[in-house]
Amino acid sequence: MAWPPTLDELKDDLKITDDRDDERLTRVLDASVFFVERVRARDYNFGGGSTSTKPDPAGDASLILGTIRLAGRWHARNRSPDGLVMMAEAGSGRVPSVDPDIDRLLRIGRHARPVVG
Repeated sequence: MAWPPTLDELKDDLKITDDRDDERLTRVLDASVFFVERVRARDYNFGGGSTSTKPDPAGDASLILGTIRLAGRWHARNRSPDGLVMMAEAGSGRVPSVDPDIDRLLRIGRHARPVVG
């Protein structure tokens, strides 16, 4: 896998086969990549500089999957701004604004490593 994740990887994870939402998916993916690069800047060499001692983000499959899943969650929230999705006969379901599994993959929120100073 390479950094940053691609639109095709996001669409594969969401099981989307058409290109109707490509523009919106690209915006959400770009935003999630920017977010991850901002909150994990001290942990990874996102710039690709050869003098950095930080690891390459492409080597961390959980970071890439977490970024893809974060984009997928933001895409789902966009379709339900009130946080609810109608599911025909089953009624309505809630789209969570926080997913602990994604937070664990990305090591953000309460799953972030402690920082001193």
